[in-house]
Amino acid sequence: MYAQRPDVGAVGAKLYYPDKTIQHAGVVIGLGAHRTAGHVHYRQKRENLGYMGRLCYAQNMSAVTGACLLVKKALYEEAGGLDESFAVSLNDVDFCLKLRKLGYLNVFTPFAEAYHYESASRGSDMTGEAAARYNDESARFREKWKEQLEAGDPYFNPNFSLDKSDFSLRV
Repeated sequence: MYAQRPDVGAVGAKLYYPDKTIQHAGVVIGLGAHRTAGHVHYRQKRENLGYMGRLCYAQNMSAVTGACLLVKKALYEEAGGLDESFAVSLNDVDFCLKLRKLGYLNVFTPFAEAYHYESASRGSDMTGEAAARYNDESARFREKWKEQLEAGDPYFNPNFSLDKSDFSLRV
């Protein structure tokens, strides 16, 4: 229903790993070791209500995952689609930031749920050529969206740590 609104760009679902922990519940830019983007509430139990109940209601986010993303075809084309130079990683976040730049909102909804077998078909990004590709894509992402990353995610309190996805305080 959120994708039908004229002010909404992309809508993302709540995704679980097979062990019923959360894989995706919205993306915060700047979060994580590479300071590119990270999933909030990552690996929390399915029953968890989230920080201040955030896993129970729809909300604006800077980005949502391409693993389960809904967008109108016209908006996809208006934003220029996915940047194929981000071969595997960050193309979804890049796309969502392009939508935001055009003035659209990106929405996470907990009311659409699915299981996601992340990386089951392509393997891990942590070793060998995949790690090198991920590091390259991360560097290009940080350069492309430098201004937005420096400003901080507008939907994430700057008092929270960018090292953890659990809304713990920055120390």
